[in-house]
Amino acid sequence: MARNLCVLGGTGFLGVHVVRAAIEAGFDAVAVARRPGPGSQGARFALDVTDSGALAHFLDEHDPSAVVNCAALARIADCDADPELARSLNTVFPARIARLAGERGIRLVHVSTDLVYGARPAPPAGFAEADEPGPVSDYGRTKLAGELGARAANPGVLVARLPLLCGDSGERGLGASDSVRTSVARGERPRLFVDEWRTPLDVADAARALVELAAGDLAGLLHLAGPARMTRHELGLRALRAAGHARPEELVVGVRREGLHAGRPADVALDARRARALLRTELREPFA
Repeated sequence: MARNLCVLGGTGFLGVHVVRAAIEAGFDAVAVARRPGPGSQGARFALDVTDSGALAHFLDEHDPSAVVNCAALARIADCDADPELARSLNTVFPARIARLAGERGIRLVHVSTDLVYGARPAPPAGFAEADEPGPVSDYGRTKLAGELGARAANPGVLVARLPLLCGDSGERGLGASDSVRTSVARGERPRLFVDEWRTPLDVADAARALVELAAGDLAGLLHLAGPARMTRHELGLRALRAAGHARPEELVVGVRREGLHAGRPADVALDARRARALLRTELREPFA
């Protein structure tokens, strides 16, 4: 069987790492993005994924054995600013790619988010796959609708919910750790939430897990997350210490989300024990 893996959103923070992990796993990897640029290994193709005809033609021409969909409008503020684009990328497109993949017998892993939760307090071990979602932002709502649409269009789809991602962004200042380091390097004092709890995961571990799942046949929902519940403030301090800063607490400002961001939930920690039991890939604690 051919081992061709297509990564939609393949030049973004996560997508670059998925392409790299796919190549390391022996796939012929193709990165697809609206404006593919430097930063990704493998072949790169420019494609507007919201153009269903162009997408179908691309799949027929390249005939991938698997697709990992990382394409999304992924920032809460961006979704608030452009709700139509958020709906197009986060809700309409996942159902479309799921249908196209199902018709062609292509394996699909669709990336979603921990922010489908937030309306209710997280259980002590974090939200498990069986826990009812309750998003509090347009981003979370459009991503949840995208999950439901994808699974309705293609029962073989695997939806992988990811947490806050950190790690190497190739000096692009992306992700939850490099963005802090870049801000500090510019002489700024980044403002980091002390009351928003997540289960962060290194982007490279997330990518390896997604590629492992793309090579399998698991369907439904799976939570991928780190083992430690922490705030953005704690994660930022860890990242700065790892970069060699002796007193990182002097370089950042701890802020509370209350009154600042109505769409930011207090605790969306994920329970990834099922993934740890299923995967060879280790889901490690960042900067431990």
